[in-house]
Amino acid sequence: MARMGKYDYERWNDSSLAVLRVLESAGVHVEINGIEHIKEIKTPFVLIGNHMSFLETVLLPIMIVPYHKITYILKESLFHYPVFKHIIRSRKPIGVTRTNPRKDLKAVMGQGVERLREGISIIVFPQTTRSHDFDPKQHSTIGVKLARKAGIPIVPLALKTDALRNGKIQKDFGKLDPSRKVFFSFGQPLMVQGRGHEEHQAILDFIGMKLDEWKDQSRVTPTVVSVARQ
Repeated sequence: MARMGKYDYERWNDSSLAVLRVLESAGVHVEINGIEHIKEIKTPFVLIGNHMSFLETVLLPIMIVPYHKITYILKESLFHYPVFKHIIRSRKPIGVTRTNPRKDLKAVMGQGVERLREGISIIVFPQTTRSHDFDPKQHSTIGVKLARKAGIPIVPLALKTDALRNGKIQKDFGKLDPSRKVFFSFGQPLMVQGRGHEEHQAILDFIGMKLDEWKDQSRVTPTVVSVARQ
C-alpha cells in the first residue's frame, strides 16, 4: 500500500492498533496515561520523549493519530530500511544524520517548521541512540529549539518499552518479554519561554520521575483497560 501511495493516516492507525493487539495477545500489558493532553491540545505540537525500543515507533500512532497528524524525526539510514522504508517515507519524516549536528539542525528547523505549518505534529527522540537506560546528558535540545522557533507547544513523553529487547543481529527485532509492562505517559503541554532551558529540564525531570515511578510496577500485571478493546 505504501509503495502505491495508499498508506494514509487511517491505515497507519490501523497498523498500529494491529501491533498493539498482537502484543496483548502475547501477554504484554500496555498502560497509557495523560492521553487527555493529546486530545485537548488544538494546535500542532512537538512531542519530546525518551527512546527505548522499536515499540514506541509503532505504538505511538494509535495513541495520537486519532486526534492529530504526526510524523517523526528519524535517522536518514531508516529511509533505506528493508521493507519498512516504504512506510517510513510515506509519513513524510524529517531525516537527520546523527553525525553532523549543523546539518541536522538545519534540516529540523527548516523541514520541521514546514511540517508544523501544514498541521503535522512532530515526534522527537532527542538522544544519541535508543537505550533502556535513561541518561539525561544524552538528550539534545533540538526539539525545544524547533518548538521555540515555530511558536508551538511541547508535549513531554515518558515511556518504558524494554519489554522488547534489542536484537543481536537486527537491533529492532529482539526477544519479547511479556512479564515486563509497557508504559506511556504524556505530560502537560509547555510553551517555551526564553531560550528553553527550563522547558528542557522540565522534560528531563518528567521522564526521570516517571521511570522511577514505574520501577516497582514493571513486573506487576494488574487488570489493565486495553486501548485495543475500547
